[in-house]
Amino acid sequence: MLIVIIAFTVLMLIGMPVAFAIGIAGALFFIQHPELPATIPIQVTVTETQNFALLAVPLFILAGNFLNNSGITTNLLKLATVLTGRMHGSLAQTSIALSTLMSGVTGSSIADAAMNARIIGLQMLKRGYARGYAAGAISYGSLLAPIIPPGIGFILYGTVGQVSIGRLFAAGIIPGLMLWAALAVAIAITARRRGYGPERETRATAREILLASWGGIWAILFPIMLLAGLRYGIFTPSEIGAFAVIYAVAVGFFAYRMLTFAGFREAIEGSLVDVGAVMFLLALSAIFGYGIVFERIPEVISDWMLGMTENAHVVMMLIVLFILIAGTFMEGSVLIIMLTPIFLPLVTKYGIDPVHFGLVFIIAATIGNYTPPVGAAMFVACQVLRCPISEYTRDSTPFLIAVTVVTLILIFVPSVVLLVPDMIFGADLR
Repeated sequence: MLIVIIAFTVLMLIGMPVAFAIGIAGALFFIQHPELPATIPIQVTVTETQNFALLAVPLFILAGNFLNNSGITTNLLKLATVLTGRMHGSLAQTSIALSTLMSGVTGSSIADAAMNARIIGLQMLKRGYARGYAAGAISYGSLLAPIIPPGIGFILYGTVGQVSIGRLFAAGIIPGLMLWAALAVAIAITARRRGYGPERETRATAREILLASWGGIWAILFPIMLLAGLRYGIFTPSEIGAFAVIYAVAVGFFAYRMLTFAGFREAIEGSLVDVGAVMFLLALSAIFGYGIVFERIPEVISDWMLGMTENAHVVMMLIVLFILIAGTFMEGSVLIIMLTPIFLPLVTKYGIDPVHFGLVFIIAATIGNYTPPVGAAMFVACQVLRCPISEYTRDSTPFLIAVTVVTLILIFVPSVVLLVPDMIFGADLR
């Protein structure tokens, strides 16, 4: 298996697309084991694409693209501006608030960073914000997209690890709000020092807040309806994805009346590209995953960890550190697909709740999108705002510290993560 891992690393470093790197490296495993039937790579690849639970992935991607073309962004931007316009660094605060409100719509940190960079980032530069600061606030704000339901990362982790997707969705609510609060505090402190003032002189009235909230009500209700549907058994995770698509189309055509047929076609075309990339990656990663199971890698790592420490918190810290390092050169969804079969059996031996671990795992895997050298969300924000990576790295340090503090709290206080899932689905379902 060492040769397979080395081959994968080399292929990644020379710039080969991740899906092909995983597939080729996985195929090398079967070359090393000629006693295995040559048909297994084909079988596991096809079988992975026929996983019924994975239907939720393309459906939620399609729903997110429909909502993005429905005019919902405009209404949520008004609400975010009303809520944060009186604060120091209000444009940066607005970008964080918009990411929080849009998280149930996009589900993708990269898509969220691209959207906010174009909508708010360019305005921040016109108001005198430093390029690195603007790019940092926007990129780290997009961390909320995969955490607040319905994040695609939860669906991937839940499907691969056989963990309740409903509980994972619910687990993201409080940590998502904590991340929002931590980033807002970081902006409030740094904006005062940099002299980034508020956009409005007076506080928003109750009437303004009410009207802005009413404009964004359909987006706010979206994750609530998803959790209610899962809690009361109205939908399975796959069926709730189909409901999300219908809901998105109905909101675009009838509620906001801004989803045109051109926008409908654009959403379909964009979804085809996104779904093709994700499913191709999933299919080829099955070859790699077969080798991990065959070589008993989870058991080897588990025995090594158990021999080193019996402290569950230390184990979580070590796993998170490994994921953070791996995330500097690999995309978050790749890490979730590849590492869930390795680490999930390990943490369960330590008595760590799979939902608690999944939430921390997804945050750690997503942080790689914002750190050099290959952070995807970082590149998107810096490209749109024409920001040098060195400047971004320096000015975004306060946001990295804020996210790190929240992550540590979530590691050591699992009740924060499990409170909402236990309230909605019951503690006896773990």
